[in-house]
Amino acid sequence: MVERSMKSKVAMSLLGSLLLTGAAYAQETRTELKRADLTGTNMEIWTAVYEFPVGYTIPAHSHNGEEVVYVLEGAKLKRADGTEIEIKTGTYNVVPRDLVHGGATVLGPGSLKLFAAHVIDKGGPIRVLPK
Repeated sequence: MVERSMKSKVAMSLLGSLLLTGAAYAQETRTELKRADLTGTNMEIWTAVYEFPVGYTIPAHSHNGEEVVYVLEGAKLKRADGTEIEIKTGTYNVVPRDLVHGGATVLGPGSLKLFAAHVIDKGGPIRVLPK
């Protein structure tokens, strides 16, 4: 009986390790749909679909331009201060230039999936991490 109990504890420990490791290595997916110059400006438009899996922490970041986001699949997020927020499917937001956002972990029940259109400075990065 002691041997069976020990095997159970080892199995549960390994399962826990696998689950934690999976969350630690969760990665976002960005599928770029289109990139084009914004006529008559030094700006460009990027459109993409982003998917953030459960356990992934979206890094705090900003953009050198505007971002319009539409939620394709909502999820619950946990902010760095511990508060939880629900991002609902079908909602949208316009994020102004240089506004730091993100910095939350996806709790689920599934991935957070967004369509985003960025109008940013031409040739610049899509994402700027705070210093």
